[in-house]
Amino acid sequence: MNVKTDLRDLTYSRLTEYMEGLGLPASRARFVFAWLQRPGTRDFSQMVDVKKEIRAALAEHSVISHLVPAAVEKSRDGTVKFAFSLDQGAAVESVLIPEKGRHTLCVSSQAGCAMGCRFCLTGAMGLCRNLRPGEIVGQVLAVLEYMMGAGVVRTPPRELINNLVFMGMGEPLANYDNLIAALRILMDERGLEFTERRITVSTCGIVPRISDLGRDVRVNLAVSLHAADDETRSRLMPVNRAYGVDDLLDACRSFPLPGKKVILFEYILLKGINDAAGDARRLAEKLQGIPCRINLLPYNVTQSLHYQCPGEEHILQFQKILRDAGYRTFIRSSRGADISAACGQLASTGNKR
Repeated sequence: MNVKTDLRDLTYSRLTEYMEGLGLPASRARFVFAWLQRPGTRDFSQMVDVKKEIRAALAEHSVISHLVPAAVEKSRDGTVKFAFSLDQGAAVESVLIPEKGRHTLCVSSQAGCAMGCRFCLTGAMGLCRNLRPGEIVGQVLAVLEYMMGAGVVRTPPRELINNLVFMGMGEPLANYDNLIAALRILMDERGLEFTERRITVSTCGIVPRISDLGRDVRVNLAVSLHAADDETRSRLMPVNRAYGVDDLLDACRSFPLPGKKVILFEYILLKGINDAAGDARRLAEKLQGIPCRINLLPYNVTQSLHYQCPGEEHILQFQKILRDAGYRTFIRSSRGADISAACGQLASTGNKR
C-alpha cells in the first residue's frame, strides 16, 4: 500500500520538486503552497485557482493533513490551551497567550521530551516521538482557525498571531530537521510570512545545534539556563552533563545577532536550590559579554514535583542583583497556571512512551 505524501510537510522548494516529479507544472506550486498555508484548507477542491487536472493528480498521490483540537481550555486570565491528538498514540499541547491586543502562540515540537529536566512535567513524560513539519505548522493553522471562529478579526488572518515561541512540549533542537522545515514554511512570503523578529526558538542547551540554527535560519534564540554552575545545572538538567555551562555560553557568544538583537536567558527560580544571592552574582559574571535579556520565572508549583517557589521579596532581591550588574531583567508573570498551561506544566496524558 502506497503511503500518500502530506503536502503540509513540504517547504515551497520541496513542493515544487514534488509536483515536477508528478509531471505537474512547477509554476502552479506557488498557488498550491498558498492554499496549504491558509487556515481552513482541508481539501484540494478548495483550491479554486488551480486547474482541476492538477488538483486531481495531487489528490491521487497526496493528502492535506489538518489538526483539530481534541480539547480547548480557557484560563481565568484569558490564556487558551489546545490539546491535539496525533497518530501513533501521540498528543501535544499548544498555548495561546493574549496580552494588550497581541497574541503569542507557544508551539510544541515533540510529543513528550527526552531531556528529563527535573522541574518540568513534560520532561517527566519521556519522549513519544518527534513532530513532522506539518504537525508543527498545523498547530499554528488550527489556532488561527479557532481565533477566526471566535470572532477575532485582522487582515490578513495571519496577523492574528503576533509571535510564535517554540517553548511548548519538547526540545526544538532535538527535532532539528523538522524544526527547520517548519520554520521555513512558516516564514515563507508565499504563505504565513512570519518574520524573524516574530519567532523565538528555545533550547535547553544542545550546543552543536545552536551554531547550526544560527547558520540555517534567522530567528530569536532563547536559552533555558536555570543555573550558572555545572553542579546545580547538571542536577536540574541532565543535558548539562554533555554540554556544560561554559560550552553553552560560548555557543551563545558565537550566535549571530543582527542589529540590536539579544539572546533571552530563562531562569526558573527554585527555592533553596538556585535562588541565593550568590547564584545571582554568579549568573551576572557568567553572562558577561553576551548581549542578552534575562527572564526570571517563579516556579509553578505542581503536586507531582517537590520543588517550591521562593517568596516575592526573595525574587525581587535576585532581580535587583542582576539589574545592578547592568542586565535587563524581568520577572515573567505566570499565565494559564489554573489550566496547567504555564511554563513546565504541559504534559498530555495521550502520549505513550
